[in-house]
Amino acid sequence: MYDTSDIRKGLKVLLDGNPYTVVEFQFIKPGKGAAFTRTRFKNLLSGAVIERNIRSGEKLEPANVEERTMQYLYKEADDLVFMDDKSFEQVQVRAEMIGEAADLMKDNLPCTVLFFNERPVDVTLPTFVLLEVTASEPGVAGNTAAGNVTKAATVETGGSVQVPLFINIGDMIKIDTRTHEYVERVNKK
Repeated sequence: MYDTSDIRKGLKVLLDGNPYTVVEFQFIKPGKGAAFTRTRFKNLLSGAVIERNIRSGEKLEPANVEERTMQYLYKEADDLVFMDDKSFEQVQVRAEMIGEAADLMKDNLPCTVLFFNERPVDVTLPTFVLLEVTASEPGVAGNTAAGNVTKAATVETGGSVQVPLFINIGDMIKIDTRTHEYVERVNKK
């Protein structure tokens, strides 16, 4: 059992029979009354966010969750297929669970898959991925007076990312999977 002092971002707990993860928390000591922790939880099954006040001394039940390092293999219809690095067992995960970052996933990408009662409920991608630009309009000379001017570029996985004008077809770029944004151009090795 977790105590209120154990609450931290990312903690997985069981509330009303469903697994939740702590998104935000704030310890509050009012002038009058008992101290409590205002906590926002995200449901790992539905994605819904709830807010609860946890009184000091209250116990939280740990969720029966397990993280496994898995490798992304391929897309099959609306599902993504992952393989466990140790047991070579394959699981299918709905693409909507990952969101728009699914179009940045390259074959053999290592990911962390979270299981609740042997069922995949969440996938965490690496923070950054390196992908090659396969299509992009050429930058127009004189278009840089406005400052941060970007253009659309298609990467090798089929995803689209806004990039600076100097990026060309064949360039390797680093992309943040959390924000779906260009970070920097990377030299090919």
